[in-house]
Amino acid sequence: MRLILAAGLGLLLACSPAPQGSSPSRGLNDALAQNATAPSVAKEVPQSQGQITLSFAPVVKQAAPAVVNIYTKKVVRRRTPFDDDPFFRQFFGDFFPEQNRTRIENSLGSGVIVDPAGVVVSNHHVVGGADEITVVLNDRREFTAEVIFSDEESDLAVLQLDAAAGLPSLELRNSDTLEVGDLVLAIGNPFGVGQTVTSGIISALARPGGARNRGRGYFIQTDAPINPGNSGGALVDMTGRLVGVNTAIVSRSGGSNGIGFAVPANLVARVIESANEGQTMLERPWLGLRGQSVTGELAEALGILVPRGILVDQLHPDSQFARAGLASGDILTAIEGEDVNSPRELAFRVATLGTGRSARVSYLRDGSTDEVVVDLQSAPDQPARAELTVEAGRLAGLTVSTINPAVIEERALPLSARGLLVTQVRGPARRAGLKPGDILMAVDGTEVAQSRDLPALITKPRMVLELQRGGKRGTIRVDG
Repeated sequence: MRLILAAGLGLLLACSPAPQGSSPSRGLNDALAQNATAPSVAKEVPQSQGQITLSFAPVVKQAAPAVVNIYTKKVVRRRTPFDDDPFFRQFFGDFFPEQNRTRIENSLGSGVIVDPAGVVVSNHHVVGGADEITVVLNDRREFTAEVIFSDEESDLAVLQLDAAAGLPSLELRNSDTLEVGDLVLAIGNPFGVGQTVTSGIISALARPGGARNRGRGYFIQTDAPINPGNSGGALVDMTGRLVGVNTAIVSRSGGSNGIGFAVPANLVARVIESANEGQTMLERPWLGLRGQSVTGELAEALGILVPRGILVDQLHPDSQFARAGLASGDILTAIEGEDVNSPRELAFRVATLGTGRSARVSYLRDGSTDEVVVDLQSAPDQPARAELTVEAGRLAGLTVSTINPAVIEERALPLSARGLLVTQVRGPARRAGLKPGDILMAVDGTEVAQSRDLPALITKPRMVLELQRGGKRGTIRVDG
């Protein structure tokens, strides 16, 4: 079984350069807030043949014009065996002429217009790194586009169409109001055959499957058929509102097996808000904690009748959760009134809330329920990283950075990580056996906390380096 991103068919398509676009308009947050307070629609199972033969056509007519096809072109440079060796590059670099070292990659995907001024949401893996982007509307109009926001971890991107106005757009629904079994339609451009509509239901909520990068995925699962080329397309409800952006499938063959994933609309709304504010990627609040879902076995050991929540295993001292009074052994049960039952779900919830605000966090401690208010902030980038490259000696060519909470977050390091992070190893330092990603903790028994302290500790011809690699501690002896 493998996870397949639902975009990326290679086609030879002509694209034009993407010029600067205008700034997207605001107002999506207000619409989302209204949806959150709107009365729920009564649901019932079809009771007659007449009800069974009802058509989705009115929903399609409303939603389909706002779903677009996206064609991208990227220039890729081929690497040669001499690229990383200055000596051989000096003598043989011209053996591979530059014009023969590049190729053009063409791909396609889908997108959703969320603002009549030409703001389109798609997937990062559809448009990320593209040199030219062409967007084709349902009515065959074509626009060049520019990426104004792209976030690899959420796999979302925002495009601005050039000289666009008065376009059809989709309203976002509060995805927290979805229930398993709700009917949905998936609209996109599978296999490049043109806009296609498929139907299904919400199969599950809060699925970790389809997670990219460091695995913070939190997805809507649907059985509406999704295929390569559908990435970035719309998942809509029976009122034509956007509930998610299709992103990936689980498949053995490459085609739809009825297990597809969509990014929830609430996170899409947060991404659009960030783009409106001029940000280029999503700024996430830092949790600064490690935890695990409470299983049946854990619940029994902890004396909890029903397994729920996240058992906190570890807290960084600079974590806002720690500063609010939470501690290891607490069980987090909800944030802003929404249940959380996995670390991924907690990460999703704080991502949709954003930084610069506070959140109510409910937790269990010693059998009692309590609540604290946590300030949601990004990971502090203090003390300064102060990246340093050793210029001479046995470790010449070694580049290190001081580890701080921001570095821990970016590199997914253990919360207990202290010392220097090895970011690059060149020249003589290679012979010492160090590798990028190593954590250098001490030299000859002397702890090294900041990069500026390193030069004074490595002047001896023989040294013992204490480090951590892949979660294991060890030593490296450097002989003169």
